[in-house]
Parts: sequence; C-alpha cells; structure tokens
Amino acid sequence: MTFSILARDDSGAFGMAVTSSSPCVAARCLHLRCGVGVVASQNITDPRFGDWLLDRLAEGDAADEALARLREHDDTMDYRQVAVIGVQGAPAVHSGGRTLGVHHSRTSEHAVAAGNLLDSTGVVDAVLKGFESTAGELERRLLTALKSGLAAGGEAGDLHSAGLAVVRDAGWRETDLRVDWSETPISDLEALLEMWLPQCRDYVTRGIDPSTAPAYGVPGDE
Repeated sequence: MTFSILARDDSGAFGMAVTSSSPCVAARCLHLRCGVGVVASQNITDPRFGDWLLDRLAEGDAADEALARLREHDDTMDYRQVAVIGVQGAPAVHSGGRTLGVHHSRTSEHAVAAGNLLDSTGVVDAVLKGFESTAGELERRLLTALKSGLAAGGEAGDLHSAGLAVVRDAGWRETDLRVDWSETPISDLEALLEMWLPQCRDYVTRGIDPSTAPAYGVPGDE
C-alpha cells in the first residue's frame, strides 16, 4: 500500500517522503528526530515503532542494531516493513515474510527506499535512483524520488495520500507537509512544497529569534 524514501544529507538533515493508497499515510508512517535519525514504519503499520527506534538511535545504537533489537522485542515483525537511518553508519531495512504483494527495498550510503503492494520491484529502484541522481535541497530530492517511483508504475492501485518532512537543527520539523486524501497526492504535495520552501527559513527565524523575523505580509502586520 505504500512506498517511501528516507535519507540524510551532509548538513546533518534527515528527511522522508511517503505515499500510499490509504488515507493519511504520513500520520502513521513518518518519524523523525533532530540530530538522531528517521524511521519508516509501513505495510501493516505500528506507529509506536517510530519513537521506540529513535530512542534506540539516541542511546547510541546503529540503525541495524536498533532494528535487530526491535525484532527481539516485538513478535509481529513478520507483518512489518521498517526502515531506519541514524547519524552514522549504513541504513537498515526489514521486510517481514507477510509484507503485502510485490515488495522491495534498496539502500545506499545515505538513503533507503522501500515499498509494498507495488506495480513492480522497479518502483523502489526508481525511487532510490531519483533521489541519488538529484542535487539541491533535501526536500526537492525527496519529492523527485516519489515522482520517479510514480513514473515507474507506483502502487498496484491508485495513490491517495502523501507526506514529506525534514528535520535540521531547529528542534522541530522544519518542513512537515501532508496530503491526506486526493486523487493526485504527489502533484498536490509538490504544489505545497513550492509554496512552502520560500518561507521555510523565515518560520525558523520566527521561532528562534522573533525580534529579527521578517514581516508576515498580512493586514495589520507592520
């Protein structure tokens, strides 16, 4: 029902983009923490895995160690597809034996793509290639990855929701965009991103140092 891309970049940012035929996918599957890492919990999702794995990373586990501990801790992992990236070391990914439909995962040095109920395994390959072959802001690279997966066939059914989030050093999700139900969720997510990115850093400034923040440009704002 889902395919996703998780990544870190050289600046220390972590990001994830995800899309699904189910509604509100980003509310369940997308988990990030500044300076710690990013986790995807998908297929038959348990959102509690996000904080649990991020806590393990914060305590010093590598991604594969954290995932191994989750396998020992939880007896439902045969139903789960989980991906993890920490500050250092290789990404890790798990696809249980009961992962739905055509499923696949691929990792690179700084990214991992995974999906289930896919049109073909080539969708995940295209997602990772789309990310790795794109330069620029992490948000745009993540969106390109989703678009590449869609162009390669996407899910076996129609997509209806999508989300994209990035954490850097502000202490919160500097980008956190969701399309919870749409006939064209990736296109709608792209439109949101184009509106958001020119304002993104201004909202960080408003949060950290409001005395120097740019004006909002709304009636009554001087």
